[in-house]
Amino acid sequence: MSKAISGVDHVDGMLPIPQLFAYGLQHVLAMYAGAVAVPIIIAQAMNLPIEDLIRLITADLFTCGVATLIQTLGFGPIGGRIPLIQGVTFASVGPMIMIGQQHDITTIYGAIIVAGLFTFLVAPFFSRLIRLFPPVVTGTIITIIGINLMPVAVKWMGGGAGSPHFGDLLNIALGVATFIIVIITYRFGKGFIGNLAILVGLILGTALAMLCGVTDFSEVGRSQWVSIVTPFYFGLPTFDFASMISMIIVMLVVMVETTGDSIAVGEIVDKPIGQKELAAVLRADGLSTLIGGILNSFPYTAFAQNVGLIAVTRVKSRFVVAASGVILILLGLFPKLAAIVACIPNAVLGGAGIAMFGMIIASGIRSLGKVSFDGNYNLMLVAISIGVSMIPLAAPNFYAHFPDWAQILLKSGITAGSIIAVLLNVVFNGFGYKTVNEPNRATRKYRHFTRFKGYPKHFYQ
Repeated sequence: MSKAISGVDHVDGMLPIPQLFAYGLQHVLAMYAGAVAVPIIIAQAMNLPIEDLIRLITADLFTCGVATLIQTLGFGPIGGRIPLIQGVTFASVGPMIMIGQQHDITTIYGAIIVAGLFTFLVAPFFSRLIRLFPPVVTGTIITIIGINLMPVAVKWMGGGAGSPHFGDLLNIALGVATFIIVIITYRFGKGFIGNLAILVGLILGTALAMLCGVTDFSEVGRSQWVSIVTPFYFGLPTFDFASMISMIIVMLVVMVETTGDSIAVGEIVDKPIGQKELAAVLRADGLSTLIGGILNSFPYTAFAQNVGLIAVTRVKSRFVVAASGVILILLGLFPKLAAIVACIPNAVLGGAGIAMFGMIIASGIRSLGKVSFDGNYNLMLVAISIGVSMIPLAAPNFYAHFPDWAQILLKSGITAGSIIAVLLNVVFNGFGYKTVNEPNRATRKYRHFTRFKGYPKHFYQ
């Protein structure tokens, strides 16, 4: 583990416990809705009773925390030691529903365990593809991540997708009020308070919602005080070949997304992600997914929405996100705490989400500012990649008649756009060594010297 230093503006910066808790809670509130969505979807698709749904949610939160600690703190060659909060990947939802409906939930967990082990073993080989991610690709992917997350914030702000009151003026007003609170806190808050702009917005926005009669705390009273996460609660895993292959395909997609997320975080916190670092990040994904299969949870990956939170708050310390991991573990063990967090209205989350996801787009644009667009094909690369990524946003059923394996790749705009960006870069630029504006002769000499030794360091500068 790297030696910790003091301060929020360094990836290894250590802070007092109260500040760690406050900043960590901010991350948890930003990702909580996404964290609990997958177990709810799976339970509904398989018609599981309410007690099994609660079991899935608590197991998911607990394993989210464990996975986040593995990624942020790391041990040996496992964990990127960067501020990446871990959550269940939505790419796994469709395949898991199909496996569960054709077989049962134990077959889902058998496939998850095998896919996690596969990811762990292939991580060092997959990480060699870091050569295919020069700034024109990483900047495009970061921008794509922000664009594809923005509809999530908009749906939250309207009251939540499927809500009978979606688009009510009250929901929109709460979202706008939260957004304004975030802006005011960010602009006029000094130091610690300014860095908590999102948390302040969520708390005051929830308070406004209470005054308007929108927030409902009745679920808190019905929740259990303590819940113990039991390995293999639903029974020992069963292994079906086709199910395992489909989940392995999901994890290949996850590795592409994780590569983009980790490079994005590395740029924001000024910690370059090379082949060794990427392998450690991917190993953590694999190990966390394996643990998820054992603890009645699901495949894990980095949560992109928290990348935007780091960019907004400028709090770069990985120990802050490690504190988020501890909070998530407590939420998994004490369901009443989780129920309190769940009372934050969707409209309030949406107001904060617009700021966070917009900041990811801005970070991508900043990265593309390093790229040369003169006398090359980079402008076309960016245009086509972003265009392809927006197809599922514009027409969610566009790929409905494609084979299931193709839908896994294409229905995620982030995955589809990332793959297109990588492929077009190879077609247009080879391995991308001439995509950055660096006209001086000394730099060209350095580029030639490093091109066969992995990804050139100066591309991150």
